[in-house]
Amino acid sequence: MLESLGVTSLTIKLPFRLNHVNCFFAEGEEGWTILDTGLHDAEAYKSWKAIIEEKEITNIIISHYHPDHYGFAGSLQELTGAKVLMTKTDHNTALEFAKEQKKGKLIQNYLNCGIPDKIVEEMTQNESGFNHLVSPHPQVTGYLKAGDKIQFGKLQYEVMNAPGHSDGLICFYNKENSVLFSTDHILPKITPNISYHFYGEPNPLENYMQSLQSYKKLEAEHVIPSHGNPFTNANKRIDEILNHHEERFMKILDIAKAPSSIFDICLKLFGSKLTSHEMRFAIGETISHLQYLKHKGELSQDTYKGIYQYQR
Repeated sequence: MLESLGVTSLTIKLPFRLNHVNCFFAEGEEGWTILDTGLHDAEAYKSWKAIIEEKEITNIIISHYHPDHYGFAGSLQELTGAKVLMTKTDHNTALEFAKEQKKGKLIQNYLNCGIPDKIVEEMTQNESGFNHLVSPHPQVTGYLKAGDKIQFGKLQYEVMNAPGHSDGLICFYNKENSVLFSTDHILPKITPNISYHFYGEPNPLENYMQSLQSYKKLEAEHVIPSHGNPFTNANKRIDEILNHHEERFMKILDIAKAPSSIFDICLKLFGSKLTSHEMRFAIGETISHLQYLKHKGELSQDTYKGIYQYQR
């Protein structure tokens, strides 16, 4: 299917449990366009080296600020002289994320979750350890917004907002051929991580679920994700994802019959055998579900000895 669209996929290995990211490139009238880049590491450089030596890269589009999509953009720009395009929201978040002065606030937030000191230290070190995987930052030369049209390969795509996984995540949709580059918004085998870390949109999971409902109206037939293989029938997968979150809400409400910390709830949802990297994602995902239920009035939040407590 990608070949018929005039698009080539480049799968780059990642050093995580989610062990790959799908990046894409396509030829245009004035050169080649790249969609997402991988981490700033040797694996990404090795993957892109032959391509950028053979092709004139004029545009790099970043779907969102997460390191596996944004990380190598700065180096690719230096190597190619290409323009870099992304949303203003996620560009600002990427720059804020790298500021070291946020470290103290991050530690305090984790302690408020009831996370033990040793695990907080490991999680904080893991988060700051991502700085070199997104450096150098690109010089963003233009901002994308919903409704913009981009030519990518043989088709023109509409830029669509896709909040949740990040506040400024975007997807790309061609109505005539019912093709959706779903980036990290709709994935075939796993549910995208929807996290809240006490900054940005206060209820990202509600934003995500509302966005999925709006995407159902597209009835997209062909879906090309950033992780996993292309698949068909976006609406079927959307329903599966929505049902997954409803089941998790019910489990949390059962756990929170008694006052519970974020860390306690997280362990009951995801278990304790997690790396510090995985624990960051699990805590963020737990908080986003708690935020959703708190905003719905189904959970109360109090503080006991500096630790947030949630109860049904």
